[in-house]
Amino acid sequence: MSQGERAIQARLWIRQILETITLVLLMLLVIRITLQNFHIDGHSMEPTLHDQEYILVNKAAYLLQEPERGDIIVFRYPRDPQEDYIKRIIATPGDSISIQKDKVVVDGTTLQERYINKDDPYNPYPAINQRVIGPDEYFVMGDNRGNSSDSRAWGLVPRQNIIGKAVVVYWPFNVDNFGLLPNMSGVFAHVR
Repeated sequence: MSQGERAIQARLWIRQILETITLVLLMLLVIRITLQNFHIDGHSMEPTLHDQEYILVNKAAYLLQEPERGDIIVFRYPRDPQEDYIKRIIATPGDSISIQKDKVVVDGTTLQERYINKDDPYNPYPAINQRVIGPDEYFVMGDNRGNSSDSRAWGLVPRQNIIGKAVVVYWPFNVDNFGLLPNMSGVFAHVR
């Protein structure tokens, strides 16, 4: 191989390395923009999510569609936007909701909530008479109703506070709770 051929081969090799590095960086940027990991800090979403689990949240989930009832979302807490919370959407804009003891009624239908913690005393909050959810607002509750600070206590979540939809539990590896979340419809941020 001549010296000219070696020079051409070296340039091609360098170009391939630079293209690969650029592609990897671009992929990492897209992943970082669309996915974010969160650390569960608390028991409000048990039995679906557990204290000290790590989840991935799809921040692009609601770019082309609206959040739906049953979605588990991470959002900025309305009373302190520096704090992130995780809850399940119970009612969406335009829905009417009422809560009496252990019955949640949305648009006249009592919800069959197989995901809630049935072993816990249900509701430490007062009843909610029929209320219509306003535009760009969401009523959210934790699955562990007796141990959840949620819309019953502090009101509705504005649309602009929603960070994304929780999609995967990735740590700890536990056969019972590892993987995709069921669809009912620092380095790590902490959510309550």
